[in-house]
Order: sequence, then C-alpha cells, then structure tokens
Amino acid sequence: MERATIRELSEAVIGELERLGYAPGTIKSYQKLYKKLLRYADERQIHYHSLDVCHRWLNDSFGIDPTLVVRRGEDAYKKGSYLPIRVCQCLTEWQLHRCIALKKQGKLAARRLPLQFKEAYNSYVAFCCEAGYSERGTYTRLNRIKRMLLFFDQHGVSSMQSITAGRISEFFRTQIELDSRTVATMLTACRVFFRHLYRKEFTQEDLSEKLPEVKANRKFRLPRTWKQADLLSVLNSIDRGNPVGKRDYAIMMLVTRYGLRSADVKTLKLSDLRWSDNMIELVQSKTRNPLRLPLLRDVGWAIIDYLKNGRPHSEHPEVFLTCTVPIRPFGSHSCALNSILAKRVQQAGVRISSEIPKGMHSLRHTLASVMLANDVELPVISSVLGHVTSEATSVYLHTDIARLRECALDPEEV
Repeated sequence: MERATIRELSEAVIGELERLGYAPGTIKSYQKLYKKLLRYADERQIHYHSLDVCHRWLNDSFGIDPTLVVRRGEDAYKKGSYLPIRVCQCLTEWQLHRCIALKKQGKLAARRLPLQFKEAYNSYVAFCCEAGYSERGTYTRLNRIKRMLLFFDQHGVSSMQSITAGRISEFFRTQIELDSRTVATMLTACRVFFRHLYRKEFTQEDLSEKLPEVKANRKFRLPRTWKQADLLSVLNSIDRGNPVGKRDYAIMMLVTRYGLRSADVKTLKLSDLRWSDNMIELVQSKTRNPLRLPLLRDVGWAIIDYLKNGRPHSEHPEVFLTCTVPIRPFGSHSCALNSILAKRVQQAGVRISSEIPKGMHSLRHTLASVMLANDVELPVISSVLGHVTSEATSVYLHTDIARLRECALDPEEV
C-alpha cells in the first residue's frame, strides 16, 4: 500500500469530488471535516493516514463508533454521523484504489457514461431488451455495469479492448465491503456483459472466463421475521383520519396480507381490482407471471377508504399516488415504500431487533413464516407470494424452529 499523508489524500479527494460534479455545499462540508481531522492529527503529530487514526478521530471528536452506527436500530437516527464516516472512507478508498467508489444509485444515475464505452454499453442494453429481462432487472444489471465502466474510465482505460483481467480484479476489490451475495450477483451481471462483448467482437478475448465462479447460496442467511405483536402495533398506530394515513394503511395491508413485492404495489392499477369478482389480478414485475388473489375483506375496505376519501383526483391509472404536488405514481426505482414503513415504525414507538430488516420485503418474509406455522402447504405459499417454483419458498422451512425441534431424534431412543 502506498504511504500517503492525510493532507495529500484529503486534497486528492476534494479534487475528485469537484471533478465528479458534487454540489459546492457538499464539497464545503467535506473540506470542513478534513480541516478538523488535520487539526486532530497535527496535535498528535500524526502525518499518515490509517483506519486506526480515523476511528480514534471519529470517537474522540464526535462520539462515533463506525462499527456500531449501522446497528443502532434502537437509538435515535443520527444523520450527522454518516458524513464524518464517509469522509474517512473516501481517504481509504483513494489510498487503496485511486478513486471514490460510488455507493448510491442516484449519484450513479447522474453520471454520464464514458464515450469510449458507449457503443458496447448500448449494444448490451439492446441485448437485455431482446432477452426479455424485466424493467427492474435490466435497471439493476445496467447500474452494476455502469459502475464498473466508470471505474475503468477513472483508471485510464481508453477502450473496451484495453480492459484486462487485472483491471477487473481491481474493480471488485473496491466492492469488497458489500454483502457476499451482492458481489456474486455483480459477478454474474459482469460475466454476461463480457460474454456479450466477445460475441459482438467488442473484445478479442472472452473476459467472462477471467471472473471467478461464486455461487450465491439462498440458504446462507435465513429470513428474519417480525413479531406479530410488533406488526399489529404498527398497523394499529396509523392515523387513518387523513389521506396519507389511509394510503399508507392500505399499502401495508396489501404487503402484510398478500406478501406483494413493493414493485407490484407501486404499479398496481385500478383496473387490477376486480370488484365484481372480489379478486386482485396483476402481472408481477419480477417474473412477468400473472397473479390472481382473492380480495380479502379488510384489505378491500382499506383500499375503498383510500380511493373514496384519500386518493387525490388524478388521471393516473395507478392505485397509489403521492400526496404532494405534482401528484404522480411512485417511481419504479424509488424506496418510497421502505420510507413509509420506517416512518410508521418510528411513530408507533415499536423497537425492532437490529437483526430484522426494516424494509417492506421483511413483511413478505413474515407472512410466509406465519403461513408455514399455520400448516399451509409450500405450493400454496409459493402461489400467494408469486414464486416461480417452490424451491424459492423452501428456505422458510428453516425458520420454523419449533417444527424442526419436533423432528429431532432422541439419542437414547436411537
């Protein structure tokens, strides 16, 4: 690792932020924090950057333990803790990789694709469309590819032909802090991308063969589920006396009672509600398969209450709309539903274990586990959740600890 001073690294990071087009206010915030870090280091006669120095500075100056910030689910959300941590991460990233790895999709989407990669990238976009990938799946694949191509551009790669196995390896080292399954899916997306480039003669070598084989094990991490009492507390705490409360309650009822994916809730159309048949019929955004569900009484009345007394007047066909102008459907790639759940959990005063994810998808896991505990067969659970096969649902067998204990053998009997 190249030895560099804190001052040299901070100046390099600020220069890179300016080159990437970060807002002046953001850059000023980074500069202010780097001045504090330099003052702290000078007082202790420290000149060279290290993780230990950053951790001590964060703890002594802000009371931040960077290893615990993410896990403090029961504490008040401290937004101010993240920027000091991020400025330290940038120093480390620049020292290791001479770049600032982009983590947020919004910042990534705003970046222009380097011209030297545009033709090949557009060819891959056309391939995704021809292959019939879903909109969400294509969006995710292209973001992963774009992040990699931006990294290559930062490191002076002038064409597709100039990409080497070494450069690919350098890129994946910058993503090492991500979840192992995320890295595995990134490798899969890149493998398909490089294979396409080779077939279309954008590269003379099939670089897909240079990528390691990593299999993402769905059973590596068991689904974490909510306690029923906590979930009921959140639902019962929603004030349905106003339009926002009516909308949020109806959304959460759809997810908790049917286990619908967030993308399907956001794209649910008025025409999907078959009132005369008491059914909900939709085409799932992930699998493209049709899904037909009975319209449960409590869900139906929640939706009716929202449509009659909460939904803004609009020509949009989607059921759920924003409550602020301009009135519009939720963005297909937004995290609006996760934000709704987080807001409602906070208002309910419910303390959720740090091990349980706080997104809407965790409610889907909870429904599956409850159905399993009530002796609902796996094929039925699969059909409700919209799984293509029961294999995807079988992971929930591992969450029914009580049932597994009943199957345990007594060593004395054996």
